[in-house]
Amino acid sequence: MSLDGIVVRALVRELQTCVKARILKIYQPTDNELILHIRGQGASGKLLLSAHPSMPRLHWTEQPWANPAEPPMFCMLLRKYCEGGVIEAIRQVDLERIVELDVRHRDELGDASLKRIVIEIMGRHSNIILMDPSTGVVHDGIRHVTPAISSHRVVLPGSAYVAPPEQDKADPLSVGESEFAELIARGGGIPDANDDSYIEAASKALLGAFTGLSPLVSREIAFRASGHPQGLRAAFRETLDDVGRDSYEPNIVVQETGKAFFSALALTHLDGEKQIFPTMHECLESFYRDKASRDLVRQRTTDLNRFLLNEIAKNEKKLVKLQETLDEAAEADKFRRIGELLTAHLYAFQRGDTSVDVVDYYEEEQPTRTIALDPLLTPNENAQRYFRKYAKLKNSRDVVTEQIEATKAELGYLASVLQGLDSATPDDIGEIRDELVEQGYIRERGLKRGAKKRKKDRPAVLCYTSSEGIQIYVGKNNTQNDYITNRLASASDTWLHTKDIPGSHVLIRGGGEFGEATLHEAAMLAAYYSKAKSSSSVPVDYTLIRYVRKPNGAKPGFVIYDNQKTLFVTPDEARIQQMPSTVK
Repeated sequence: MSLDGIVVRALVRELQTCVKARILKIYQPTDNELILHIRGQGASGKLLLSAHPSMPRLHWTEQPWANPAEPPMFCMLLRKYCEGGVIEAIRQVDLERIVELDVRHRDELGDASLKRIVIEIMGRHSNIILMDPSTGVVHDGIRHVTPAISSHRVVLPGSAYVAPPEQDKADPLSVGESEFAELIARGGGIPDANDDSYIEAASKALLGAFTGLSPLVSREIAFRASGHPQGLRAAFRETLDDVGRDSYEPNIVVQETGKAFFSALALTHLDGEKQIFPTMHECLESFYRDKASRDLVRQRTTDLNRFLLNEIAKNEKKLVKLQETLDEAAEADKFRRIGELLTAHLYAFQRGDTSVDVVDYYEEEQPTRTIALDPLLTPNENAQRYFRKYAKLKNSRDVVTEQIEATKAELGYLASVLQGLDSATPDDIGEIRDELVEQGYIRERGLKRGAKKRKKDRPAVLCYTSSEGIQIYVGKNNTQNDYITNRLASASDTWLHTKDIPGSHVLIRGGGEFGEATLHEAAMLAAYYSKAKSSSSVPVDYTLIRYVRKPNGAKPGFVIYDNQKTLFVTPDEARIQQMPSTVK
């Protein structure tokens, strides 16, 4: 993982402004994350502590995190011992991914006590533990570790705190010149500098010898060594000297494949788009901002996503069968003609015949045709059998055509809900779930039989400000789309939507008082919040809201419109993220 001991050292260095500051509030928005509201001594903000299995970290955050109505037990424990307390110290254990945060707090009797929050950033073994540093006793952990899980240590209330197992590696900040060669040899050694596999072997040796180095940083040092006249030892020393002086260059590198990396050190061995940040905290906040939100949405919508995909698959199969039925119904006239030909030739066959040759007077050449018969029926009954087939197919053609249109509309609706999930934030999930309950697709969780859930008066919608200072509203699901189009908009406002592609309703407020820049930015937002987000030259229709109508009985988010014009735009995520936005 990119978050190594060097990144943690940079984070802890920046967190020294929190010493002597006070923890005002503590929240636990998810099973793995804690939010500490800190203020004082020049520090003010929300500190995120995360023991997420795939995204463990700690950094200042500006993201909105929902506060659960009922806080978990671990959160209640932290509030008891740490809320209102003063941060006495923040330290890193050696160069490991372990941070200790000491908090002095007064109990109910007014006596001061010292507690320690230990943040262990260890991938899927990450944990946040509250303990008493004087006795070494664990009060509790955000994740319990039982003897069945680990034979090395137990993390349960009342157990003694045991640090994660050591990896028998040296501290790179304190290693001497004479020890370096021995440690590298123990780590696997390296080939000659001219060997093609030099960087790979050197990075592997560094990783095996020293603590606090990630594969990413080890490879960076090896890359620098490959062009260094004095080799690996000199490149290693220069790099770690920068770390020792707390001289960092927080940066993110995004490669052409879309894969992104962050580090406290310049990543010269990677090609791609580089972004440099003033602090390590801002670097991590930027890197995890969308990733963490998407991960949380995926966790909370797995059941909805599976349900929608299954419903779409069922309707697609249904559409195929309906089309086959319609193709058969297209032959209805053929059976009517056969019935009429048999009626005109009743004299030519009798009960027991399996076929009859008749003159087809519908054709100009009047050829002779052979018609299959049911030998158990009389001539007139055979003719009536074909007339009944004709009547049945003719009637089914109208019914099947209606069913095909309804199924296509159903597929369009399901696709719009699925698109809403794709661009949803954690706060949007409830609206999507409520919509599916209201439409009868799923049942409400935890609601008593016969009880109705109270609906919000209005949903919170995303509002961007264009470069010309104009407000642009974006609906990210059907509930928000209906609100923007049918309640928020005025007749002279401009409405946008991707042409024949599931996506958001976008509204430019203020009548027609805006320029081409605002129109283009609104069209880009419509394309970005649609199924065509990753496409280029996306067609976006725009028209005045007076030409947009919702048919009676239509499903949420469905409208029809006319008098539209079409723009072709390519979504630019970087440009959209730079646009000022807020939730209203």
